[in-house]
Amino acid sequence: MIERDIFWTVTVLLGIGTFLIRFSFLGLMGRRSLPPWALVHLRYVAVAVFPALITPLVLWPPATGGETDPARLMAAGAAFVVGVRFNVIGAIAAGMATLYLSQYLLG
Repeated sequence: MIERDIFWTVTVLLGIGTFLIRFSFLGLMGRRSLPPWALVHLRYVAVAVFPALITPLVLWPPATGGETDPARLMAAGAAFVVGVRFNVIGAIAAGMATLYLSQYLLG
């Protein structure tokens, strides 16, 4: 176990560090407009982050002990197709419906 003093020192320093990181962007740049090149790059942040968050949950889901599950692969495929064609809400609904239906049918 880590000593109580060291734990709280590290916790407080990490809190201050994360505050300063956020403040450097929001507090100092909050009232200024960003340059056009930065805005172009920020448009792609969500497109890069969401697949990185979702892919491990589809390929190695904790619910199946890390084994790839065909139901989740089908749900991800359905969500992708509907998301590309229509919108995010439709992709979520299609993915959920496909997951529940395929889990019911596959057992």
